[in-house]
Amino acid sequence: MSHVPTAGPLAGKRVLVSAGPTYEDIDPVRFVGNRSSGKMGFAVAAAARDAGAEVVLVAGPVHMDTPAGVSRIDVRSAAQMHAAVLGALPADVYVGAAAVADFTPRRVSEHKIKKTAGTDTLVLELVRTPDILADVSAHPQRPALVVGFAAETHDVARYARGKLVAKRLDLIAANLVGGAEGGFERDDNALAVYWDGGERPLGPASKHEVAAQLVDLIAGRLPA
Repeated sequence: MSHVPTAGPLAGKRVLVSAGPTYEDIDPVRFVGNRSSGKMGFAVAAAARDAGAEVVLVAGPVHMDTPAGVSRIDVRSAAQMHAAVLGALPADVYVGAAAVADFTPRRVSEHKIKKTAGTDTLVLELVRTPDILADVSAHPQRPALVVGFAAETHDVARYARGKLVAKRLDLIAANLVGGAEGGFERDDNALAVYWDGGERPLGPASKHEVAAQLVDLIAGRLPA
């Protein structure tokens, strides 16, 4: 096990990070998911550790090694991630880097759904999942700093600032996905971080470098 720092700008702080996708089951062999790799969230967890924090990482279904010195909780669904995140409070900082499904099937079939003759369509009824960021922001044990992520395909600044206000966040880190600028499955990234009255670009650089820049920004905005 590699050396885990005990000094740094986040020394003595507890940082809670969520990362990766969630999988919402349809039947025993199928699910609704997304393309999140978890790389950015895992990089943030490692960077917070390097800054001296005690780090708890709530990870969706990803194939990544746990950063040394980081406590990991594995989950699959949005409901499980919601329970794990709220159960890991209190914390000084929450970074919601996970790509949580907004909707989940109302019913999960106990058996594999079969194709039937003469049927060319399948209708899934979806319901909203718990809003982890909003619930952490409204929690009695609310962290001093709640940081959200917004992955958008267009109008990044407008949607990110809207989410910042609607979910009562302190910071939101936004990026453009689906194009050349960045994306879920890349090893590099570029973020624009917004807060009430300010913004700062981070990157483009490797996700580890961008995560370190984000953690520095977080440390600088924590109440003294």
